Amino acid sequence: MSQEILATYPNAPNRFDELIDANGEPRQHWAPFVDRLEFLPAETLERRRRFIQDSIEADGVTYNVYQDPAGQRRHWQLELLPLVLDAEEWQPLSEALSQRARLMNAILADLYGPQSLIAEGLIPPALVFGQHAYRWPCQGIVPPGGIFLHHYAADLARAPDGGWWVLGDRSQGPSGSGYSLQNRLILSRTFPDAFRDLQVTPLADYFRSVQEGLARFAPTDGDAPLAVLLTPGPYNETYFEHTFLSRYLGFPLVEGQDLTVRDETVYLKTLRGLRRVHAIYRRLDDDFCDPLELRSDSALGIPGLLRAARAGRVLIANALGSGLLETGALLGFLPAIAQRLLGEPLKLPSVASWWCGEEPALEYVIRHFDELVIKPAFPSMRMEAIFGHQHKGESRRKLIERIEAQPHAYVAQEWVRLSQAPVMSHRHKKRILPRSFVMRLFATATPDGYSVMPGGLTRVSPREGDEVVSMQRGGLSKDTWIRAAAPVAKNTLLKSRLGVIDLICSGTEIPSRVGENLFWMGRYSARCEASARMLRAVMARTGDIGDEASEVLPLLLQTCWNLGILPAPDPEADNQEPDLEPALLAAVSDPAIPGSLAGNLSRLFFAASQVRERLSSDNWHALNRLQAMLNKPSEDFEEALETLDEAMQEAFALAGFAMDDMTRDEGWGFLVIGRRIERLAVQSQALQTVLRADSHQRERALDWLLETGNSIVTYRARYRRAPEILPVVHLLAFDATNPHAVAFQLENLRRYLFRNTRMLGQPRPLQLDIAADHLHAFDLTRFEGRDHEAASRELAELLAEIESAAYEVSDELHRQYFSHTAQAARMGGWQ
Repeated sequence: MSQEILATYPNAPNRFDELIDANGEPRQHWAPFVDRLEFLPAETLERRRRFIQDSIEADGVTYNVYQDPAGQRRHWQLELLPLVLDAEEWQPLSEALSQRARLMNAILADLYGPQSLIAEGLIPPALVFGQHAYRWPCQGIVPPGGIFLHHYAADLARAPDGGWWVLGDRSQGPSGSGYSLQNRLILSRTFPDAFRDLQVTPLADYFRSVQEGLARFAPTDGDAPLAVLLTPGPYNETYFEHTFLSRYLGFPLVEGQDLTVRDETVYLKTLRGLRRVHAIYRRLDDDFCDPLELRSDSALGIPGLLRAARAGRVLIANALGSGLLETGALLGFLPAIAQRLLGEPLKLPSVASWWCGEEPALEYVIRHFDELVIKPAFPSMRMEAIFGHQHKGESRRKLIERIEAQPHAYVAQEWVRLSQAPVMSHRHKKRILPRSFVMRLFATATPDGYSVMPGGLTRVSPREGDEVVSMQRGGLSKDTWIRAAAPVAKNTLLKSRLGVIDLICSGTEIPSRVGENLFWMGRYSARCEASARMLRAVMARTGDIGDEASEVLPLLLQTCWNLGILPAPDPEADNQEPDLEPALLAAVSDPAIPGSLAGNLSRLFFAASQVRERLSSDNWHALNRLQAMLNKPSEDFEEALETLDEAMQEAFALAGFAMDDMTRDEGWGFLVIGRRIERLAVQSQALQTVLRADSHQRERALDWLLETGNSIVTYRARYRRAPEILPVVHLLAFDATNPHAVAFQLENLRRYLFRNTRMLGQPRPLQLDIAADHLHAFDLTRFEGRDHEAASRELAELLAEIESAAYEVSDELHRQYFSHTAQAARMGGWQ
């Protein structure tokens, strides 16, 4: 076997290397993959690395680090090479993790129940009651099926002798399983032949166990179980994972405001009314979940959730209070606890740990300071790990004084020299380098015990010699390949064949919050498009000289003021000669101005981020390009006009995706209704402004009116003459075949509102029916006679009524579908 690719790969004598053995030869389970790398040209490897990056950007895979300059757009980092483990090593490791999950569940049952472990001296009371993570209101609550811990994860490292050690337990809302699946989807396409030939175990069965476990344990009272995934929202660091798991598992993604508790039962606020929730897969920390009994200042939780949990009316995965087990101080007590609760030795040992709250342990820590890593005892403490050997003299003395002053707050662990995994060098073509890594493994509760994911989230340090591996510090991730002993079948969560029951029961419950954000996404996308058209029309005429420009500009500016695109001048200012150029540039690119294009783009992006799980990658590409415009302030009209053109193109793309890519469900209906309401209001306002002007100004304004109404081409094709008031008014107000006309918006809005009534059961707002009747009754022949001035004024008043009706319908929709303050009358439909 050629080893050219390994020629420069170093072999560290004091660390275990995953790729090579002590003789520098590839390990047996790695050899087939190394052979493939050997024959791949450097250019091919680079193309595959670019494919990974392109896939991450296309799928919008992010990991948000608080206060990071990249904000919510920090891309996930996936390394080209996987971590490969063989079946012989994996089987006992999987069994050991399953046992550890059983142990953790039993510990929670005891600490929130009889507390025998404390009474028998197996856990010091201060270790439990001395930390904020113990939730006193949860004492005595027995969850459905006795399962406290539905999802469990452990961070593992390999010692120099090859043995695996647990560095920490994750019991509250373990993150990473969704990223593991995303890594798998990308890397299996990057090395499809190797993935197939190495017989890598698929992950789908694990996620099926997640679905089935929640469904089986949930208190359904005979109903079809509804499980939701509870997220803190788009600003959470792992929000992408929440949206990804929501789609993959088929659970509605909800925030606390989407849920309500009535009669000790949790309900989801949907567009159809209240729907009972049987299981909550939560990714929200314990103390934020219920502001009534836990953290009173939480705006993220569900008031009354604990009351529903006590009544046994909802499954919460994981049970509230389960974050208690994430303290590293517990690790040293686990072997004795395992014997007591399980009657068997602990199969997967923890890294040697000493809780300084015990006097003998504190003395040991001080004597062996250079050999240990000092960590906070409780997760609520914000402190980086401290390596004892890095502190000498005064620094060492002060650190020991801190520990002695509050010994219960610290835990010391053996300094484990992390094993190494290979990564592909970015600087040198086809060169592999060793890096430290930590592997997170996952388990989920099922009626038959804990099922372990055959893979995991491997995190790799970005630099040589790093001892702390963290995604917050710029770490990389790896896909973890578990080689099977026999050929594996291709599994998926999708059924191979659907039955009639699937056709009946597979409807998606759309939370009211999702419907509302889609509604505002529609409004803001139409508003951005209208703002861009108006500003472009103003800029194109600002530099013109002559009577026509002086007569046209005031009406254009008045329309922009009325629509809030430009700030209105101060009426009390004397001899005000506003400098238009800075005001127009700010209206394009200053998000601090409420009605500016940049401000509306920011609101559009926010609304879209709330419904991330419902938008395609193409949608997100367009949204990301719009968002990027906020970072490019325009210095002059030329740059501003380029920005406006780009914004309109992306707005058109969003409209196209809405019409061609989105499923025609209730949510899509609200997005389209939002667009139509906004377009109706804008077009009505623009027409009003022109109709209220004197006849001379009115005639001069017809060109820009057609331009901003995107109807100038249609007008020229139909009439082949200069714009005149009668055909322009007909085209923009009365022509139901023109997609930008007032009549077209009214007709489509009425149709979609009737569709809402049919699908969702709420009465249809009637304001637009009255407005449409009045518009149809208006006599256009009046513009041919001498009373055309009166006709202009009356039509302007009618358009003002239509604009007002549009906003009234918007408010009525909010009351009917997005506010659930009086839902009791609508609950009957679900019983």
